[in-house]
Amino acid sequence: MDIALRPQVIFDGLHFKLTGSKSETNRLLLLQALFPGIQLDNASDSDDSAVMIKALSQTASTIDVHHAGTAMRFLTAFFAAKEGATVTVTGSSRMQERPISILVEALRSIGADITYQSNEGFPPLLIKGKTLSGGAVSMHGNVSSQYISALLLIAPKLEQGITIKLHGEITSMPYIKMTLALLERIGVKTSFTGHVIQVFPHAGESIAGTLAVESDWSSASYFYSIIALASAGTSVSLSAYRQNSLQGDAALAAIYSLLGVDTIYSGNTITLQKRQSDLTLLRLNLADTPDLAQTIAVSCFGLRIPCELTGLHTLKIKETDRLQALENELGKLGAAVSVTSDSLSLKAAEILRDNVIINTYSDHRMAMAFAPLAVKVPITIQDAGVVSKSYPGFWDDLERLGFHVARL
Repeated sequence: MDIALRPQVIFDGLHFKLTGSKSETNRLLLLQALFPGIQLDNASDSDDSAVMIKALSQTASTIDVHHAGTAMRFLTAFFAAKEGATVTVTGSSRMQERPISILVEALRSIGADITYQSNEGFPPLLIKGKTLSGGAVSMHGNVSSQYISALLLIAPKLEQGITIKLHGEITSMPYIKMTLALLERIGVKTSFTGHVIQVFPHAGESIAGTLAVESDWSSASYFYSIIALASAGTSVSLSAYRQNSLQGDAALAAIYSLLGVDTIYSGNTITLQKRQSDLTLLRLNLADTPDLAQTIAVSCFGLRIPCELTGLHTLKIKETDRLQALENELGKLGAAVSVTSDSLSLKAAEILRDNVIINTYSDHRMAMAFAPLAVKVPITIQDAGVVSKSYPGFWDDLERLGFHVARL
């Protein structure tokens, strides 16, 4: 399905309750599998979370995570530590191109039995679950935080817990801190001092209670972009959000303030309101919030504000090479973009071409990041159904907001 979007007057003052954070939900789903007394409220309705739920409840010998990178990493650790399990974990053709050797080697170092079934260092994986004692693991700090979080999440059930020693610069820090905070929330003791992370064993104790999942800040980013591109005074309200969020992408509030969007907190609701901005260049290091890069780049292009974004090395191994995809699709619209292995530079656009067809590369964030440009010009999004990976109701919410959405 393709989606054709046409400029419309944005309905002012509407309220949306967005689905729970995919990042929080998937971590809590794994913890729920380890401690079945845990209940979740406002869990994500994303495809990625559905994959986690199915995988954790099924007894099949093969688990296909499709495009769900978080599920691939978390489930690898979960089944490696599940005594008696024998499963093959696989995914889409793109997933089979995404490296996983760092996690596999870390798990093997504490006794895991994992075998590559095709290409060394990549899925699919044959995992023979066994009781793992845990202990010390060493990793570079600039790897995907999902590798680190996968180890931390299984640690409460390991006899020795786990101690991870990180070397060099640590990237995606908010996601590591989110994992530790969720462990603490259910009563597991953790420590993070310098470059050493510890999660202590909690194997013999039961855990019960209901945990509320905060709504997804990554999903909120598209509303920030829409309001940034709208006329001054336009506003929208979103719930359920916390000012002291565990999600790194809550940095949106500070970032989009630079682009003329104020965030007003009231209880668990945020109101986004547009004002004029005199910004002439946006420079950001997004090492801690790489999932915001596409949305921010497109916002700057629509606002005709040049930007220089760095800290993006993890984008090349996402659902697609997101840096190359941004260069390709922004170029179609008239942008002058240059990318390196970890950065993107965008010059102010002289023109904004209309009726451009955007290729999504099977990447949900490409579809949603480019959609807000319909505030300015007609645009068509190919393979628009990919949004279900993280935000299934996205196109319905755009219609409610006032966009003309034609399903082709």
